[in-house]
Amino acid sequence: MNSFKYASQGFRYLIRNEQNFLFHLIAGVFVLTAAVLLGFSIIKLTILLTVIGVMLSLEAINTGIERSIDLITEEEHPIAKTAKDVSAAAVFLFAIVSVIIGILLFFEPITHLIQS
Repeated sequence: MNSFKYASQGFRYLIRNEQNFLFHLIAGVFVLTAAVLLGFSIIKLTILLTVIGVMLSLEAINTGIERSIDLITEEEHPIAKTAKDVSAAAVFLFAIVSVIIGILLFFEPITHLIQS
């Protein structure tokens, strides 16, 4: 039970304190709503949910890495900077992949909607 309590505390922290996490969460809800309205198949919805889940998880991991480094040192250190930059790059890279996947998933349904 404690695991769920700690996880929910972490989730609340991310929503309240991490602007990028909140942005990705809101974008995910918007994209899922659009997918349902466009009649996505279960397979497409599963892909979309996986992409959104990985994106949010990467944001959470990035925050954990950044906070851990902040706890270890308040000084600017090149290795600490590299660790923060690399974890941010992981989020950025998957954000690019997410957009590409989104285009691939939404292209056909939106094209059909426009042609109708």
